[in-house]
Amino acid sequence: MAAGGGDPAASPMKTPSWAVRIRGADGEIAGAGILLTPDRVLTCAHVVDRAADRLTAEFVGAADHSVPAVPARVDGTAYVPETRDADGDPSGDVALLRLERPRPTEETVRLHRLSAPGREVRMYGFPYAHNGGIWFRSTVVGGCGRDGQVQLSPVSPGELASPGCSGAGVADSRTGEVIGMVLSGQLDQHGNRFSFMSPAETIARHLPRLKPHIVGPTAVDERLLPTDDGASQDLLDEPFAQRLAAWLRDDGSQVKISVVGPGDAARAATLRRAITLADRELRTAVSVDRASLDPPGTVPSAGGHDLAVDASGVSAAEIAERIAERMGLWQHPEDPPLDRVRASKATLNLVVVGVDEAADPPALLDLLEVLRAGGSRLLLVFSTAGDCHRQARDRLLARPARDRRARLVERLRDITGPLAQDLHERLAVVLPHGMRPLDSDLVAAHAALAGLLRADEEDREGDDGRDPGPSPGHTSDLGRYERLADRAAARLAAAVAELDRLRDRRDELAGRLRGYHVLHQHSLQGEEDPAVDELYLRAHALLRARPCDVRAAEAAVDAYTRRVDDHGAGGAG
Repeated sequence: MAAGGGDPAASPMKTPSWAVRIRGADGEIAGAGILLTPDRVLTCAHVVDRAADRLTAEFVGAADHSVPAVPARVDGTAYVPETRDADGDPSGDVALLRLERPRPTEETVRLHRLSAPGREVRMYGFPYAHNGGIWFRSTVVGGCGRDGQVQLSPVSPGELASPGCSGAGVADSRTGEVIGMVLSGQLDQHGNRFSFMSPAETIARHLPRLKPHIVGPTAVDERLLPTDDGASQDLLDEPFAQRLAAWLRDDGSQVKISVVGPGDAARAATLRRAITLADRELRTAVSVDRASLDPPGTVPSAGGHDLAVDASGVSAAEIAERIAERMGLWQHPEDPPLDRVRASKATLNLVVVGVDEAADPPALLDLLEVLRAGGSRLLLVFSTAGDCHRQARDRLLARPARDRRARLVERLRDITGPLAQDLHERLAVVLPHGMRPLDSDLVAAHAALAGLLRADEEDREGDDGRDPGPSPGHTSDLGRYERLADRAAARLAAAVAELDRLRDRRDELAGRLRGYHVLHQHSLQGEEDPAVDELYLRAHALLRARPCDVRAAEAAVDAYTRRVDDHGAGGAG
C-alpha cells in the first residue's frame, strides 16, 4: 500500500486504481488524472480546457474490473491555467476536479515529496493507440524553468508522453510513490524527445488546498524558513545574493563554502531569501514579485536545491537520515543512513547551514566528503572562518581540486604525448583528405598543460593556506581545460581512426594492384605493353610514396585495372 493512499504505484503488473481517464463532451479522451481523495481528481488545466464544459472521469483500475464513469467539474477556483513569462517559461497548468459520486477510499493515492534526480519513473496514460491505458518509462533529467517543473527523458523513443497522457501520475519506480503529474511531451526540431512533469511541491504551491494530501518531508528545515520580521525582509547583501543565485542555477561549481556570522543580519536574511526562492513549494507569487524588484541576478530558479538543512546541534547521522528520507532511500532501513546514501549512488543539491555548529562537525565533514565524491553539489554555510571552516575548504575544495588537476595533467600528457605521436606516425604514412587540421587543438592542449604545471609549482612554493587565486590551474579553469581535453581527445581519436582507414585502403589497393599485375603478366605470354606498364608503375609509385595520397593512388589503380580488364576482353575477342 502506498504511503497515505490506496493502491501502490510500484506494481507495473496491474492498472493503478488511482489512474483516471478523462473524456470531454465529444466522448474523446482529453487526458488523464490522479484520484487523490474519494471525490477529487488532479489533472492539467489544459485537459479541462480540451474537455469543454462536460467532463467524465473513468476509473480503469476499479477493483471489480468494470470501468465506472463519473461526471466531474472543476472544484471551484482550483484551476490554474498555463501562463508563460517574457522568456517563454511555462507556469501552472494544474486543476482539481470534483466528482459527482465518490469512489472508494482504497482507490486513492497521495502525492509524495521526493527528490529523484537520475531515477527511473513511470507514468500511466491513455494515448490514442492504447486508450485502455499503458505505462510509459522515463528518467528524471532535472529541473527546468522558473516554475520548478521537471524534465523527463523517455527510456525509449516510443515512450514519449503523447496526447492522452497529460495529467497522468508520475510514479518513482524505486519506491512506488506518485511524485508528480505529467504536463506534456515534446519532440524538438533536433529529434530530441522530452516529457515534463509538475512535481508534488510545485503542485502544492499552485493548489495549497492539496497540502493535506501530500506526504513526505519538505525540502527546507523549519529553522531556515523566513522570519516574520519585516525589517529583515528588506535586508539584502547584493553580491552574496548573486553568488547564491548563481550556485543555485548550477554555475558549474560543485562545492560553495560561505560564512554568515551571528551578527550579520543582511547576510543571514539574504541566505534565507535564496533558500526560499529556490524551493518549489515555498516560492510563492508574492515572494517572486517582491524579489523581482531586487537587483538582477539575485533571484534563483525554483528547484535550485533538493534539500536545505540547519545542522546546528544536529548529528551527522540525523542529517544522513534526512537525506535518505528526502531521496526515498527506504530499502534496508536496518542499515545506517550513511551506508544507504553511499550505496544509492544518487546525487542531490544540498544546502547545509551551520556546519561548524553541528553536534559533531568532523563526522559531518565525513558525510559531506562522501556526498561530494558521489557527485552531489554542496552549498555549505559556516558561522565563523575557524578551524572547521579551514578543514572543510581543504577536504572539500583544495584536495579535490588538486586531485582533479592531477588527473587532468595526466590526461593532457597522454594527449600531447602518445596520442599525438600516434597521429604523427599515421600522418607520415598517409595524407589526410578533408580532415580538419589538429594543430590548434594540440597547441591548446600544450598550453593548458603548461598552465596546470605552472599552477602546481606555484602551489608548492606558496602553500600557506590562503584562498587560491585565479591562476590557470585553479578550479575556475579546470572545467574549461577538461572540455578542451575532451574535445582534443575525441578529435585525435577520430583522426587516427580515419587515417587507419586510409592506411587499410592503401594496403587493399596494393594487394589489388599486385593481383592484377600477375594476371596481366600471364596474359602477355612474353610480349610487352608499355602503356599498361606505365600505368602500373605510376600506381605502384603512388602506393609506395610516404605519405601516400590514397585518393590519387586509388585513381591510378583503377586506371590500371580497367586497362588490364579491357586488354583481357580484347584478347578474348
